[in-house]
Amino acid sequence: MLVEMEVKSVTLQMYEDLDRALKKPLRERHWGMVIDTRKCVGCNACAVACKIENKLPPGVVYNVVIDEEFGTYPNVARRFISRPCLQCQNPPCVPVCPVNATYKRPDGIVVMDYDTCIGCRYCISACPYGARSFDFGNFYTVGQTPEVMPWDVMPSFEYGEEQQRDPRNPWRSPIGNVRKCHFCLHRLEKGMLPACVTTCIGQAYIFGDLNDPESLVAQLAASPRAIRLKEELGAEPSVYYLL
Repeated sequence: MLVEMEVKSVTLQMYEDLDRALKKPLRERHWGMVIDTRKCVGCNACAVACKIENKLPPGVVYNVVIDEEFGTYPNVARRFISRPCLQCQNPPCVPVCPVNATYKRPDGIVVMDYDTCIGCRYCISACPYGARSFDFGNFYTVGQTPEVMPWDVMPSFEYGEEQQRDPRNPWRSPIGNVRKCHFCLHRLEKGMLPACVTTCIGQAYIFGDLNDPESLVAQLAASPRAIRLKEELGAEPSVYYLL
């Protein structure tokens, strides 16, 4: 009962933080995330939820859970590192794009313009976190079953627009484009938390406005346990990890 009450209170607080942030002008928000590695059990529910929410095809991954063993024998331990796009404030992927197809929004989310992307994949090479994928136009059931299954061609609604992948039209966006996590922007603008956050069974994900000192995410990001990956590169990620 205590565990259920704790999970509910954290979720409710995140929704209250989200509602407060959405009432602010876009430029005054800074969406961010804190992931508690002590609570992550490596179930991969977040990765599955992301796949389903964004209707991601084979080879396109927005969120992965990395299984890490650390320490020196016999004093070793294991932890899981969930890695969405870290939404860098100085994103190395942005300046290398020759057509400005990837850019940072005023609220800190790094996004893709599928209609502009030419598929050069420079941004994939530039990302130090391996957080970008290329859509080669693959389907789970094309060529594998007698007919294409309906769920394999269901549209996603990334960026608030219907994204329809069509096996009969192999160069229709987002096929041929680079794709990445965008903090479920289409959900955020409807007042909903990202799919990975609401699916996590251990409440390891905390999401909200880093510019709001009263938000849970801002308080946890200021914790002495909080770190950012490869911080020495100066990319200024918006995702923090609690060790």
